[in-house]
Amino acid sequence: MSDSSRIKCAIIGSGNIGTDLLIKSRRTSKDVEIVAMVGIDPESDGLARAGRMGIATTAKGIDGLVTMDVFDDVDLVFDATSAAAHANHDRVLREHGKRILDLTPAAIGPYCVPCVNLDHHLDAPNLNMVTCGGQATVPVVAAVNRLEPVVYAEIVSSIASRSAGPGTRANIDEFTETTSAALEVVGGAGLGKAIIVLNPAEPPLIMRNTVFCLVESGEPDAIEASVNDMVSAVREYVPGYRLKQRVQFDRLSDGEAVRIPQLDRKFTGWKVTVFLEVEGAAHYLPSYAGNLDIMTSAAIRTAEEIARRRVSS
Repeated sequence: MSDSSRIKCAIIGSGNIGTDLLIKSRRTSKDVEIVAMVGIDPESDGLARAGRMGIATTAKGIDGLVTMDVFDDVDLVFDATSAAAHANHDRVLREHGKRILDLTPAAIGPYCVPCVNLDHHLDAPNLNMVTCGGQATVPVVAAVNRLEPVVYAEIVSSIASRSAGPGTRANIDEFTETTSAALEVVGGAGLGKAIIVLNPAEPPLIMRNTVFCLVESGEPDAIEASVNDMVSAVREYVPGYRLKQRVQFDRLSDGEAVRIPQLDRKFTGWKVTVFLEVEGAAHYLPSYAGNLDIMTSAAIRTAEEIARRRVSS
């Protein structure tokens, strides 16, 4: 793309996610141009780095953002704050006609997981990038579900405690609720459940995810191939995303039936287990922070597609 056709963006939030997004977009994207960053801490490293890059900055929060002259030229705003703050940001930004990519678990707009449903909601005024756990695990559930209906999906995301900033810690409930809903709405599961673990291990461990899917029938080889294809699709924009080992299959017969209280039934069929890990690109934070990397990578991939659609329309 030429400079004139790049999508001009602002970032709200100068913490870990916002700063990683800023640096990643500069290093990896020809389609996304960050022209402003807004925070509430004037001493934050994110605002300092943005200033050194020649990017307009303010520490006045959202009210300061809407009075900035450069904001008049912004086409898309990344919100990298918190679920609670995003509700106000969404209201103010929509009043000013700005489109939003929401990196919080507020889930005001439709969910977007690029390798699954990128084309479904690109015209929405607010797109929600789910959660780090959602970006890592929803694709796997969708990969199984496109062959056999997933009756139940449960995921466990383990992230390094050091990579969980105040926003993440304040949004634990929203994380589980939003991720669980995305497993159903985007992944296609009949019922979804999400669990997050903040791992205090030292040295910190990279993000790991376990996905359990229950399907009543199906061919293991075909399901494994579908999962492998989906992993390759995610790796196109998150290079550190990979299977930890081969997909596991356990046959649950009548004597081994699993009771699912929410469905008020006993399940027999296949239990499909997928182990994933996500290593970060270390554009800003260490490589163990794959949970942040997958969020910013997914957001940039989505913004790039919005930019390309603008050019072709």
